[in-house]
Amino acid sequence: MTELLFRNDAYLTAADCIVTGHTAEGGLIVDRTVFYPTGGGQPGDSGMLDWAGGLMPIATAIKVEGGVALIPAEPVAMPPIGSPVRQVLDWSRRHRHMRMHTALHLLSVVVPLPVTGGQIGSEKGRLDFDMAEPPGDVAALAGVLNSLIQRDLAVTEDWITDEDLAANPDLVKTMSVRPPTGQGRVRLVRIGTGTDQIDLQPCGGTHVARTGEIGPVLIDKIEKKGRQNRRISITFAE
Repeated sequence: MTELLFRNDAYLTAADCIVTGHTAEGGLIVDRTVFYPTGGGQPGDSGMLDWAGGLMPIATAIKVEGGVALIPAEPVAMPPIGSPVRQVLDWSRRHRHMRMHTALHLLSVVVPLPVTGGQIGSEKGRLDFDMAEPPGDVAALAGVLNSLIQRDLAVTEDWITDEDLAANPDLVKTMSVRPPTGQGRVRLVRIGTGTDQIDLQPCGGTHVARTGEIGPVLIDKIEKKGRQNRRISITFAE
């Protein structure tokens, strides 16, 4: 299986790896990767591969049998299996995903209702909530969200067993996406520490190290998506 380098260091922007396979669709399976594969509402990373045959633009990364496959942005000659290659992230895009993903965790704190869906983008993100009526004061909602960002809380991780998660179902906020189990342990993302802890939930995505790194955000719009569903979209203010 592909070693997920981004799991240990979300700020790692480049790494050497070996091509271990090709997919029928034209992807490259690698033994280790800094590229986050599409999942959990977060898009796969893009960037470049540098190898003996030249530079190869990578459009995205996906999960496949055997690990993670990097998908070329255009048809080009493929590095043979066993080839050493160097991966280089489109860091600007990835960092915006990290900022947005962490901001959405904070939004789930400000709106303490079950999450029915979500999507992360480099410009905009959204969460869908099991919410019959829209928030009464959108400006106040945005104010609370930005106040949590400005507290510059630490974002850390921990791991628990599948059994521990099953015994603590309230850790799971998302109704539509269940945390991956079956590997023996589940990653938890914590915002704040000690008495300042404000959130703890299972998540496999990439996040900034402190909430202050997110920067100010705006509530873009609130939409009705069914009788019991409201979609809250946010964007970066800068």
